[in-house]
Amino acid sequence: MGIAPSSAFWSSRLAGNDPTAPVGDNNTAFTLASGDAGDGSSTSGYWRIVSGSGGQIWSRTASADGDMTVVAAFKFVSAPDNGETLLSLDNGSKKIELKSKGNTTSLDFVGATTTTITDLDLSNTEDRARTLMVRITLDHSGNSAKLYLFEIVEDDDAQTHYKEVVPASGSSAAIKWGNTTGSVDWSSIYYTNDGSYSPDQLELSSFTTNALLRTGLNIVNVLKDSQRYYLKDVVGDANIMYAYDLSSNMISRSEPPAVHVFIKKLDSPTFATLSGTKTDQNYTAIIYVVTKGTDYTNAYRLGISIMGDVFDELYTKTGLEGGIDSLVSYDAELDNKLDPDEVVCVHILRLTYMKRIDMKRRQV
Repeated sequence: MGIAPSSAFWSSRLAGNDPTAPVGDNNTAFTLASGDAGDGSSTSGYWRIVSGSGGQIWSRTASADGDMTVVAAFKFVSAPDNGETLLSLDNGSKKIELKSKGNTTSLDFVGATTTTITDLDLSNTEDRARTLMVRITLDHSGNSAKLYLFEIVEDDDAQTHYKEVVPASGSSAAIKWGNTTGSVDWSSIYYTNDGSYSPDQLELSSFTTNALLRTGLNIVNVLKDSQRYYLKDVVGDANIMYAYDLSSNMISRSEPPAVHVFIKKLDSPTFATLSGTKTDQNYTAIIYVVTKGTDYTNAYRLGISIMGDVFDELYTKTGLEGGIDSLVSYDAELDNKLDPDEVVCVHILRLTYMKRIDMKRRQV
């Protein structure tokens, strides 16, 4: 599944408040599926569920055989019993669960197979403790389900940081969360049945999704998918990347020719409605085309040829949603040799996109 389209959003959003009364527009409430209404309360910014009269399990219906994503942040005041289900996603055909291990250092991610997540600090007792955040995804095919910790896709060694299991058979399409034993502080719950989205496909913040994912990473994906000669056969997928790091060390590790995409600036010149429910926002995408050669003429010519394919690909494949997402301007800066020892040529292409953003889907 690709980056979330502009129609996708978190349809249920909580930030420690009453699950039956979520804040903001386009925000579907949860219902108490089981337990006692008195066993949950808003406590210091968290929805605390205790096991006094049976705890609480909250649910909302989901699309049958659909794609599902939930992000939850929580910590243990006291650990629920071993085997207690804390989160479950069920699309009617396939089901996955996150279960307590009866301690504060590990959890089980359970489907038809089980994987254990260890080295956790679920009670937030360590120095500079951070409330656990998990993202769980289930796609409609039911072939796999993934769990991400703290929104990390790859660790510092470029190794995948998520857990994956084969889902079990489902029964009824719903998302459920809560606890019937122990005491748990639930910080945030975000849910959507618009898709099975990784952290690189749908962020918690609409601001980040539109700036980094739908603009920056989407441009990277479009260029990687291009069938144009210079992008496909000269640069190649591995050297088309988002410019998280443009230091000299990083540039030297990616052998030219290379294309680096970077979102430099965004602004909102006008609010489309007086209440600010919709805004027009400009996003400036900078594309660095890096080539190298002792004959600077060849490096220059190769760079502008690559830039031509970049521009043509983005002009024909992005900013085409009239009234929602448009490519409105560009400028190009062509490098030239000024130092006798200079062998690296960097051409710069700047593109400005205007997007009309619905601001009503971000309150919690």
